[in-house]
Order: sequence, then structure tokens, then C-alpha cells
Amino acid sequence: MTRSMAPLEPVGARARWLLGVGFFVLFVAVWAFFTLGGFVSPTFLASPVTMVKEAWLLFTEYNFIHDIGMTVWRVLGGFVLATVVAVPLGIAMGAYKPVEAFLEPFVSFCRYLPASAFIPLLILWAGIGETQKLLVIFIGSVFQIILMVAVIVGGARKDLVEAAYTLGANSGGIVKRVLIPGAAPGIAETLRLVLGWAWTYVIVAELIG
Repeated sequence: MTRSMAPLEPVGARARWLLGVGFFVLFVAVWAFFTLGGFVSPTFLASPVTMVKEAWLLFTEYNFIHDIGMTVWRVLGGFVLATVVAVPLGIAMGAYKPVEAFLEPFVSFCRYLPASAFIPLLILWAGIGETQKLLVIFIGSVFQIILMVAVIVGGARKDLVEAAYTLGANSGGIVKRVLIPGAAPGIAETLRLVLGWAWTYVIVAELIG
């Protein structure tokens, strides 16, 4: 076994880039082989050449860039609304156990409800316009963010909290100077993860109209 294939052995930036590009090249080559070679009917899978031609038509004749912009706006709008609501609630739940005991049962229950289950109610409340689409993404994201942020904040190192108390910090200072800075990288990673999930919710939202 070569050194580069040893378990957990890192690869260089150039090798990582080449391997990543190599996979896409291999994927397109296999795709082209089966479609252009006649092994798969065009009815079931178009060739890469056909896909490029159709994509060009979408952008040049059907204003596809506008549709992309609307989808991006819906995802970011619903996600930002969810973040503004969820991050403070998650921090409060993680920092203060009474708040966690009060909110956690309801948030945990709603977390496992699919966002699509709310669509009939959202149509009644908000119609089938942009508000309904934003709310689908909001509901699909907000409960996930709340619980994940609460877990991250609640997992802060106890020795740092005790050291801050020893140095004279009050409860508010503990949250501002210990819990939030310590949890910031984890919160950022959570938001990155849930933003990816928001792209799946927008598909459901846009199926309505």
C-alpha cells in the first residue's frame, strides 16, 4: 500500500483538485458511452450533447436565469427568516435549562413533521404566492436549527464557564463571552448544513405553483 492510500493520510491541494475533476470527467465519459453508444434509449436518458443544447435553449430563449433567481431568492429568504428566529431561541435553550424544558418538547415534535404536511394549511393562510413558498422553507428549517444550536451551546466546556464565574462574570456575560464565541463555529456549520436542506424544501414549495 502506498503512503498516499494509508488510512486518514491527507492529500495535497493539487491532488484533491485533480481527483475531484477526474470523477466528473469519468462520470460524463460513462454517461456519453451508454447514451451515444445506443445502450440506453434517449427516452430514458438524454446524452450529454443533448443536455448542453437544451440548457442553451433554456437560457437563451426561455429566460431560465430569471427562474433560477426566483428560486435562489425563495431559498435565501426562507432560510434567513428561519435563522433570525431559530438562532436566538437555540442559544436560549442551550444556555438556560428552564427555557429548554419549556420549548424542547414542542420543537422536537415539530422537527419530525415533514414541511410538506403544512402545505394545505399554508395555502389556506397565505395562498399560493411567494409568502407560502417562503413559509414552507421557514418551517422546514427553523425547528432543525433551533435544536441543533441548542445542543451545540449546551455542550460548552464546563471548565470555561466555571473559570468565567471565578473571574466575576455574570449570567449574561457567560452567554456573551463564553457560550456564544465557543459555539460560533458549530452554529456556522449547522447553518451551512440546513441551508442545503432548504434547497430540498423549495422543490416541494414550487410544486404548488
